[in-house]
Amino acid sequence: MRYEIRVDGQMSDTLIAAFPELESFLVQHQTVLFGPVVDEAQLYGLLSRLQALGLRVAEMRRLPE
Repeated sequence: MRYEIRVDGQMSDTLIAAFPELESFLVQHQTVLFGPVVDEAQLYGLLSRLQALGLRVAEMRRLPE
């Protein structure tokens, strides 16, 4: 499975480095993280990490294979 997670604001390089399993790019007022997620446990782990870092998820969606 591949997911796209849109985070409000521009994440710093340090914050992006906290997600080495994902790629990223910037769009207007958002950082987009995307990449493979092997199971629900990994997905919940990503979301927990985002929350722990004080980041707000604006949108999350599964991408077509």
